[in-house]
Amino acid sequence: MDVTDGGAALEQRMRAAGGYPAVAHSCQPATDILARVGDKWSVLVVILLGNGTKRFNEMRRLINGISQRMLTLTLRGLERDGLVTRTVFPTVPPRVDYALTDLGRSLLGPISALGAWAFGHRQDIDAARLAYDAQHAAGDTE
Repeated sequence: MDVTDGGAALEQRMRAAGGYPAVAHSCQPATDILARVGDKWSVLVVILLGNGTKRFNEMRRLINGISQRMLTLTLRGLERDGLVTRTVFPTVPPRVDYALTDLGRSLLGPISALGAWAFGHRQDIDAARLAYDAQHAAGDTE
């Protein structure tokens, strides 16, 4: 899908298919992938692993607020999608390293671009939120 047209192609497909439900079905594969790579924890894990191989506890210490269970689930999902490799070394205790695959490294560019956009527009977003909240606190919901 070409995103440079501002979504016009998607809108045209939606209209031709009879609305959102038909298009939603055909977009399900992309939706599944975006759900994986777009969630907060996956983004942080991919960025961390973009700097090199990491061990589980190292990532857990570096990602503020993530639980052991959530990190485990995130890493499993990224591994299942082919974005991360898990290497177990036969030591006592076992050592497990995580690294990005080539596919995972190809995700760094888009994630970095999105992060740069977010940092670059943070003040604009904050101002818009304040204006929205002020407008809606006054009872004006239009």
